[in-house]
Amino acid sequence: MAAPVFADLVGQQEAIAIIERAVRGARGIDEEARESGAMTHAWLFTGPPGSGRSNAARAFAAALLCSERGCGECATCREVYAGTHADVELMESEGLSIKADQIRELIVRAAWAPATGSFRVVIIEDADKLTETAANALLKAIEEPGSFTTWFLCAPSPSDVLPTIRSRCRSILLRTPSHQDVATVLIERDGVDPTMAAHVARASQGHVGRAKWLAFDEDARKFRHDLLAIPARIRTVGEALSTAAELHRAATEESVRENADRDEREMSELSTAWGHGATGKGMPSGAAKAIKELEKTQKSRTTARNRAFLDIALLDLATFYRDVLLVQAGAEAPLINEDLRATVTDVASQIPGEGALHRVEAIMGARKALAFNVAPLLALESMMLALRLPARGGE
Repeated sequence: MAAPVFADLVGQQEAIAIIERAVRGARGIDEEARESGAMTHAWLFTGPPGSGRSNAARAFAAALLCSERGCGECATCREVYAGTHADVELMESEGLSIKADQIRELIVRAAWAPATGSFRVVIIEDADKLTETAANALLKAIEEPGSFTTWFLCAPSPSDVLPTIRSRCRSILLRTPSHQDVATVLIERDGVDPTMAAHVARASQGHVGRAKWLAFDEDARKFRHDLLAIPARIRTVGEALSTAAELHRAATEESVRENADRDEREMSELSTAWGHGATGKGMPSGAAKAIKELEKTQKSRTTARNRAFLDIALLDLATFYRDVLLVQAGAEAPLINEDLRATVTDVASQIPGEGALHRVEAIMGARKALAFNVAPLLALESMMLALRLPARGGE
């Protein structure tokens, strides 16, 4: 049975087995694992959103540092998950990229001797956001590892990481949990009603965190329901453009709302640090630069959240057209959006199969455009124009 610290890694038994063997080898408990090199100095966790990449890295760190190899209850385990353990450096990137200066500062701290045990762990949750310069700086550190430092990198796929870094890491591939696995953990761990658990498990497509969010947030469920009404109601250019604007506005409002309290708190703390009310000539040297840097960081964080919100929305739209294709093919497989079967069937009767595929391609194209920092509204307008239903019979 897996250690308690791995309880949140839903449907990841193979990954857990690899991690636990590495921990036993590193701790000298399993001689065969130690001699075979089950533990190494750099690991790369990859898998789709919601598979638990960062959870796996934190669980690995806790198991490595905990005297019980991951009891989940001791101060060590709690501190690792809270991001406060002295021997764990956690880089959580909420902006659009990770800069070289950030990595250089991290490398300096990574070289410190462990404060409480035999290991020092560095976790980079979004290694795919490393700039080229940052990746090259990290490469040097991984090429010349310290005797006690272990690097845990997380990214959606191996191709999202510099090949030279990837080649120096041992990979752990996480998979998307099954709908049943997600539903089970929501029922047993979070007390969600079985019917609701089954619904949000399908809707989230195996993303445990999002499934829990949908289960407990009625506004989130309403937004998703309204979003999936779009394919059945846009026919004209005007409707397409106005719908794009509505979605863009919703994403903007959500990202600002989500970050508002934190932004205000950070600015207040910075103001306190530099002296309340200091402006113009009365402002201490360096204060203006510090404020500007914080504003830049906050803007980047809001932009990243905006794009993440839109990406989730686009994936939801893609599931609708996946269901359309299933209905058109007469497949027996259950729909992701079973509660919208009537709407799915109606849309399926109005567009040919290739029309549904074209719409999926338009959605994926919009996601790609957003990833390459295309103006969100332009990407959404282009996509919505492609989603229009035919004015009268046929494409």
